[in-house]
Amino acid sequence: MKVLFSGTAGPRGWPEPGCPCASCARLPRGHRRPTQVVVDGRPGLAHPEVLHLPAGAKEPPGGGPYRLVLIDLLEAPERLGDLRRRGVVGERTHVVAVDLDHRIRSEHELARRLELWGVRAVPDGSLIDLAQPPPVRRAQPRRSLLLGGSRSGKSAEAELRLAAEPSITYVATGPAGAGDAEWAARVRAHRERRPAHWDTVETTDLAGTIAGARAPLLIDGLGTWVAAVFDELGAWDGGRERVERRCDELVEAWRRTPERLVAVSDEVGLGVVPGSSSGRAFRDVLGRLNERLAAESEDVALVVAGRVTPL
Repeated sequence: MKVLFSGTAGPRGWPEPGCPCASCARLPRGHRRPTQVVVDGRPGLAHPEVLHLPAGAKEPPGGGPYRLVLIDLLEAPERLGDLRRRGVVGERTHVVAVDLDHRIRSEHELARRLELWGVRAVPDGSLIDLAQPPPVRRAQPRRSLLLGGSRSGKSAEAELRLAAEPSITYVATGPAGAGDAEWAARVRAHRERRPAHWDTVETTDLAGTIAGARAPLLIDGLGTWVAAVFDELGAWDGGRERVERRCDELVEAWRRTPERLVAVSDEVGLGVVPGSSSGRAFRDVLGRLNERLAAESEDVALVVAGRVTPL
């Protein structure tokens, strides 16, 4: 079975006619035409072995794996992880990103994300022979550390890294927000953004959680974990060596884990020197922990204004 991709963009193409956004402005007119495929010489979106999932479309309740899945991943990339979890997408399924448009800022950023998810974006006019096996999904780094300031986009980037995995455990290290409406709203926003099929663990026992992991972990985040450890040990006014021992345990578990880990942490070295001794103790412990985990990671990046810079 051969599939011709006449177009791979959203209903108005990419760039959209008359759109002044930066994404559209970067591209020549007609760069990608609206999604249309031809399977063995016939229009193919209704083919029984082809599944097309535009934005908002409901995933099939069963069946599969399909030979070809055409999917809009710009709206909700975690859909692919759920399809893999349920067997709709299998090892021999060709997965191609379609309905592409200015929701992504550039072709370069699209390629970066699709490589994380094991998906292709083919140029208009491409021909795929489904008798051939799909490209082998490139292995991702086992340990990733994402650093950034407040509201930098680091948590969203961590979620993107793991969106296409069939099974994820989200490790929340911060307080639930009891008595603090603003913090509770932040926690709620994070919860609502997580895919429904992800598991969530709320704990400060990071070393034990990592050691017992049987699925990839997303740890968010190390800054709230360090603060919680200071609280647990009553170490804000002294006893920092006990906090350091907890950090030692975490680094050792991080080093030994066979599972994929993505951790989010605050970059604390770019601001002013804290005015209190407890603030300086927190900065020093977290900064040193970031340094040690970075040394044990295959992938380290700084996230600034939603942009990712590998370190």
